[in-house]
Amino acid sequence: MVLNSVPPFRTLLLSISIIFAACFVFPSQAFSKREHLVYFPNTAYELNIYKIFGKNPGKTLMLIGGIQGNEPGGFLSADLYADMSLEKGNLIVVPRANFYSIILNKRGPNGDMNRKFSPKDISSSMEGKIVTILKDLISESDYLLNLHDGAGYYYPKYINKWRNPMRFGQSIIADCDEFKVPGSKRVIKLGDMAQKVIEEINPHIKNDLYKFHFMNTKTFDKDSPHSEQRMSATYYALVEHHIPAFGVETSKFLPSIDLKVRYHNLVINAFKKIFDIVPESPGLVLDPAILKYVVVTINGQTPIVINNKQTLQLAAGDSIRITHIEANYERGLSLDILGYGGVNDYRKDFPIYRNTSLIVRKDNHTFAELPIRISKNKPVAEKKVTNFKRIDSFVVETRGHRMLVSNGETLEVTRGDTLKIVDVLPSTSRRSGIKVNFKGFVGDRKGNSGEDRGYVIDTGTALMKKWSVHKRDEYYEVVVTRGNAKMGRLVVRLMPPKMEYLILKVNSHQHLFLRPEGKISLSEKDQISLEEIHTNLYSKKGIHLSFNGHKLRQGDVRKLNNLGPTHGYRHHQVTVKKGRLVLGKIFFEMN
Repeated sequence: MVLNSVPPFRTLLLSISIIFAACFVFPSQAFSKREHLVYFPNTAYELNIYKIFGKNPGKTLMLIGGIQGNEPGGFLSADLYADMSLEKGNLIVVPRANFYSIILNKRGPNGDMNRKFSPKDISSSMEGKIVTILKDLISESDYLLNLHDGAGYYYPKYINKWRNPMRFGQSIIADCDEFKVPGSKRVIKLGDMAQKVIEEINPHIKNDLYKFHFMNTKTFDKDSPHSEQRMSATYYALVEHHIPAFGVETSKFLPSIDLKVRYHNLVINAFKKIFDIVPESPGLVLDPAILKYVVVTINGQTPIVINNKQTLQLAAGDSIRITHIEANYERGLSLDILGYGGVNDYRKDFPIYRNTSLIVRKDNHTFAELPIRISKNKPVAEKKVTNFKRIDSFVVETRGHRMLVSNGETLEVTRGDTLKIVDVLPSTSRRSGIKVNFKGFVGDRKGNSGEDRGYVIDTGTALMKKWSVHKRDEYYEVVVTRGNAKMGRLVVRLMPPKMEYLILKVNSHQHLFLRPEGKISLSEKDQISLEEIHTNLYSKKGIHLSFNGHKLRQGDVRKLNNLGPTHGYRHHQVTVKKGRLVLGKIFFEMN
């Protein structure tokens, strides 16, 4: 979600909550101190930052976890360093850089945050605001480790589909082997640092498949297979601030979360040793999350305690606020009032009109559900629901989940994904005279009433350009009215659909990894199959390759000479499509 009107970033900083967890002053040069900063508190984007200063001065290492929400090894490992004490040196720990994506257990619901580190200002979106904060923290650091979990296992030579040079798991990644700092004689030997760490940790790993390898993405090369890394945090840190920066990837295929966290810890501790940062190592505690109780305020009155598995009884229209969650963890907690808010409704007021549940999560894991039941003996008066002049929020379903979008905001949706306007809040009866109209969409073509709640809207095919804002087919309005009175507005911005990469299998044995505009040399007698295709769309349904008018879908196996004549041409353009949408293209060069 992007705010329609964004205050200057300097003003934004004034609104953050800053909590000093501990501050101790020692004589002479010893100055141990700890700072805890909270940005966007009690939202789905809550950002917690921990600055830990050692008793003796030294270099500063920054740890970023959870920049991609479906990689728990990284954010759970970073979490263990937030409470440590240091003898020498400093840490900046960001355990959950993208809490919204962690709650949803998705890589990046609004785009990959680790592809947003351009030098320019992008603080117009929530993800952009977070990236801007991370950039400022990078400028305060001497080193950076970005913690991830990657599919498969990296290996310098091709072994099989899941163990080859294009996989990321069990690797330490840098953008080059050596970086020459412009305007100086300084050379940052990234490869040497990574190899020292690998030599330190691999003897502690018995399974050869799980041992780490150095991955040089050669990001600066024109023909780099990983040019997308030019928008990553590590590339930004290296190029803009000239500090050693590494990605650390454990494999998503490891048999347990504990093992992922253990391997991340091994790498982090080895780097700390090289950087001369002397800490007290954190303990590895991964007990299951257990809810003790929540504290609920009803209609602004005295708070009450609801124990785990207890039911909360309300009258229709009662307003509730969850003011405290008591569990065996303090960080990574969120609360979702199903059907009434976004993914994190902690410490927010909601009038409740129907039965629902309180869902309590630790990161993306639901560990408690408290039912809410509405008493039938105390119905809410009709005027209590409908007697208002302006709505607060839109309830929207897209990309497989339900979210709350505030009145006046702009919601980014990838063109081709579906969207449904579920309702507006406060919730209203369809007979109340309120109409929710998606300009440019017709739900019922036989009797168009302008009421568009409840329809699943295909943003790739169902919208009419002439009704878009300025007729540019990029922005569309959702308008809430009662009679001639305008009560609310949501702007939907359609983002371009893009192919990220695809994997082709040639003649049943060779796997080829292709990014947009990639080229492949083939013979007309070759047999190809589409193994995988990744785009920024939520659903893979309908996505295919189009070659000479023939469709090749994931899992299809075809010979090139069965895909239509090539007319003797050497170069052929193959498009990646979903319906009429073109997501990208690759090129076949015929031998």
